[in-house]
Amino acid sequence: WVGRFAELDAAYRKALDEDGSMNSDERGRLQRLHLQFLKKGLKWSNDLGKTRFGDMGMHALLGDHCWNMSCDEAVVGTEEERKEAAAKISAQEEEDDDEYEDEDLEIGLRNEAVSHYALAEKIDTVLEKLKSLPAPTAEEGAMGHVCMPAQRDALLTRTILVLLAVENMRDARTLAASYLAEIETSRTEAQLKKSYLDKADGKAPSHIIFVCMLVRICEKDAKTAPLFNWLVRNFGAELGTMHDPEVVKTYTTKIGRVYFNIQPPPNMMDMMENMMGMMGGMGGAGQGGMNPMMAAMQAMQQGGGM
Repeated sequence: WVGRFAELDAAYRKALDEDGSMNSDERGRLQRLHLQFLKKGLKWSNDLGKTRFGDMGMHALLGDHCWNMSCDEAVVGTEEERKEAAAKISAQEEEDDDEYEDEDLEIGLRNEAVSHYALAEKIDTVLEKLKSLPAPTAEEGAMGHVCMPAQRDALLTRTILVLLAVENMRDARTLAASYLAEIETSRTEAQLKKSYLDKADGKAPSHIIFVCMLVRICEKDAKTAPLFNWLVRNFGAELGTMHDPEVVKTYTTKIGRVYFNIQPPPNMMDMMENMMGMMGGMGGAGQGGMNPMMAAMQAMQQGGGM
């Protein structure tokens, strides 16, 4: 039956692309309508199927559709309109705008796409999408930046968080290692580690070093919970500038519970379970006085690095 969904999806896309007379507004409306159709198919597979969070084939279809929508100006608007939308995200905590539609924004759709790819275990696809994105600008890579991180960095972190939250350590490790080897080529691993430790070099903490350390820490036992708490807290300012930081916090909370038995407050537990369900339907003592950053780096290096 997933094959039938794939056939319908391919036929729908072909009909949409071949209709040259369709105006932009109608094309955008039909793209969003198809997104809802695929989400309902995923929910059905989650409710009646045997795979947690829904069939992987349906997640792959949704990932493709979300990413394609994020590249379609009929959906996300022109470059100028996207800049206005990004400014709207930054201001949404101050402005209670009920008309704000997250799914119409490029970054929102791409976050949703990589989340579905993660649940479909399409790590090679995530890597290819990340390769297509530009490196961070000087503003995005500056210490204390208030803008969002570079999409390439933020989508890497989002994917790793999803993979770890659903206990897919294998693909989290593979993606981090592949990104470090194939995409992050402007600086060596040693340079990235040095910069991560150096608070005076004017550069924001590196996302790839953060996720590499996170994966290594999660490979340890529950005794490394203080190190996990420190790592997430230390990178918190950067996580807070990512798209939808409350969802990011939900993922880190889930990771803390799964790997380190860190129990969140009851209200956070409910939010976490609801959010993870939607993907299918839509302090102790320190490390013996060791500097937490050095302990995290040591954990990352054990086993020969990523």
